[in-house]
Amino acid sequence: MKDGRELHMECLATGFGLIEGPVWDAGAGLYFSDAAAGGVNLLDRAGNVSTVVPKRRGVGGMSLHGGDALVVGGRDIAVVRIADGKTSSILSLSQLPGATGFNDLTVDAMGRVYVGSLTFRVFSGDTPTPGFLHRIDLDGTIHTVAEGILLSNGIAFSADGRLLYHADARADVVRVYDVHPDGALGPWRPFATFGGHGTPDGMKVAVDGSVWVAVAHAGIVRVFNADGSHRRDIEIPLPLVTSLCFGGDDLRDLYVVTGSKGGPSDRCGSIYRIRSDVSGVPMHAAKVRV
Repeated sequence: MKDGRELHMECLATGFGLIEGPVWDAGAGLYFSDAAAGGVNLLDRAGNVSTVVPKRRGVGGMSLHGGDALVVGGRDIAVVRIADGKTSSILSLSQLPGATGFNDLTVDAMGRVYVGSLTFRVFSGDTPTPGFLHRIDLDGTIHTVAEGILLSNGIAFSADGRLLYHADARADVVRVYDVHPDGALGPWRPFATFGGHGTPDGMKVAVDGSVWVAVAHAGIVRVFNADGSHRRDIEIPLPLVTSLCFGGDDLRDLYVVTGSKGGPSDRCGSIYRIRSDVSGVPMHAAKVRV
């Protein structure tokens, strides 16, 4: 059931290749990447777009780091200082034998980073092989906390931090894990599946426990209740819905980002804003030492 009732949608920016990794900063606005064309950009609170990290390609996930930097994916997981672009790597492919890249990431309340790694070249026709989920502790120590993920995608914590949701795009499932106090994860269990109708991509959690998933190739955001039952679908004008985040002063502005595939041009990736009836869970800033 697709449901656009009660929701007003605005297109705030367009003309990008593959928008990923939206991150809300209350002081600055919305940071987002163009994974295809390269660069990390800022859509400020006045509606202006500027480039803050030029050229960097393949950024599938981001978070704030402290008050003056971003954690970004791409060729490695790095902390980039916004003011001058100073970059410090906190996880490289050389530390993970067999890894070919990184995708989405999230941060827990302690400031530790959870990020998925890939073990095949997604866009090169390689046979898919399972990847992993890793935790980067505050001192930079790397722990592998889950395995067997065919294509790691969106990752998000519940409001109390006791559950971690994780999309496996090739397995058509959102996993859920119990989170232990030390940051380790229990065995995963299925939270939601999609029946082959689109691909689970980026996700966020709202304060009522609902899980909001960008469904790539289906042109929707799918909302699940905390028990995994389907609440609603929100229709988006472009099919490649890649990610989302909550923002605004009350975290009720839902920002939805897209890529261009399936749209009218190869530079039609867009940012939409929808006023939600529920607030999102605040996104934590990373505190990994650099």
